[in-house]
Amino acid sequence: MADIAPATERPHGARPTVLAELRGTRWERLAGRSVKDELRANLIRKLRSGEPLFPGVLGYDETVTPAVINAILSRHNFILLGLRGQAKTRILRQLVDLLDEEVPYIAGTELHDDPFAPISAQGRQVLEECGEATPIAWLPREHRYVEKLATPDATVADIIGDIDPIKAARLGTSLADERAVHYGLLPRANRGIFAMNELPDLAGKVQVALFNVMQEGDVQIKGYPVRLPLDVLLVFSANPEDYTARGKIITPLKDRIGSEIRTHYPRTVEEGMAITRQEAWVDRDGDAPVHVPTFVAEAVEEVAFQARDDTRVDKHSGVSQRLPISMLENVISNAERRALTLGEERPIARVSDLYAALPAVTGKLELEYEGELKGAEAVARDIVRRAIGQVFGRLAPRIDTDDVVAHFDADNQLRVPDRVRTAELIEVFATVPGLLDAARAIAPSGAADEVAAAAEFVLEGLYARKLISRSEERGYTAADLDPTASGAPRARWN
Repeated sequence: MADIAPATERPHGARPTVLAELRGTRWERLAGRSVKDELRANLIRKLRSGEPLFPGVLGYDETVTPAVINAILSRHNFILLGLRGQAKTRILRQLVDLLDEEVPYIAGTELHDDPFAPISAQGRQVLEECGEATPIAWLPREHRYVEKLATPDATVADIIGDIDPIKAARLGTSLADERAVHYGLLPRANRGIFAMNELPDLAGKVQVALFNVMQEGDVQIKGYPVRLPLDVLLVFSANPEDYTARGKIITPLKDRIGSEIRTHYPRTVEEGMAITRQEAWVDRDGDAPVHVPTFVAEAVEEVAFQARDDTRVDKHSGVSQRLPISMLENVISNAERRALTLGEERPIARVSDLYAALPAVTGKLELEYEGELKGAEAVARDIVRRAIGQVFGRLAPRIDTDDVVAHFDADNQLRVPDRVRTAELIEVFATVPGLLDAARAIAPSGAADEVAAAAEFVLEGLYARKLISRSEERGYTAADLDPTASGAPRARWN
């Protein structure tokens, strides 16, 4: 981290610039206070005032958030264990908001030494030479967070530091002297938070260096013992399956991590929809916003839930919440494209847009052997179909589709044209008895385009439940009752 300019150079107010001016302030009373105590004090204040702790992190109020609060109140180093796309990194980065807005340090020191309790040889030397005239700089909270992605090639030099022979020669010290060390990321996070993502990927010897710093406050660099009594909150993230897949967390390090907190995917479709709605880019810069009917948004989220339960998808890798976020963005984009091409004044998302968004799905599925044999696109298409069927099933009590099914059972057919404005599809769907009435039951506005989108959804829902059949050209016919055909026999929703 770069040094922060002294307070006199900061435009938003005068602050003490030398140690003498800092005397008698709260900072002298807080001398020696650890960063864990600082986090605890600010957390207690926020809890008492009712301030939100992790804004934008949804679905964790009863599970993960209380565990994180307990870890901080206990002054624990902690680890977040969870599959990809479970907001682990977001939570770690928001810990910065629990730090003081800024803290004083001895200007120019690499470890941002506390003016009243320096830990580095450099800080002690400046204090001894300058006394009450010791220059003071101010470190804002956003500069007190250091994050590192663990990789197998990361070294002790990267994380802790390395002996610098040139520095030792220039200072006239031995290689065993602390002043000969070129500090790595962790020491530079002194008086702050050090976050390590994907911890199991870190080599064992580097993990050893971490727990030495955590417990004993020292480390051996190239055979030289170096005392590093750092004041750091160490937080980690990991995939629980990584213990066997790519690496492992060594037992002594696990033993020194105070709390192990499990994260999870949204528990309900409603929670998932709230997260997706928050994170997806839905407010476009076009002339007219894309309207996303509730049943389409619900189907997007259901795709993620169906994928997580699908035996063809690798459970160890998980299905990230980024899948429905990216998918919803693609659904909106395809509706935009159709509106621009056909000159629609009000773009509206439809079932066909769900299938057009398959590129946002296939890249986020890690498939098992069975899924690999079938192919990612085929698996994704099947998951989308089942998701639509699931949403349709939840809406089924509100919809009377008997006439629609009977129409197709009488050997009638319907083809939904592609290059037609959504509102104009009303005339196409009106040829199917009962279809528009069923659509109006889930299209609260009654607008022609929304009714048409709902009618298309009803047809796709009936197909997904195997009550009717559909060709790749979007032609709907009677259900295939051939007992030798693939799939389950036709049955009503139950």
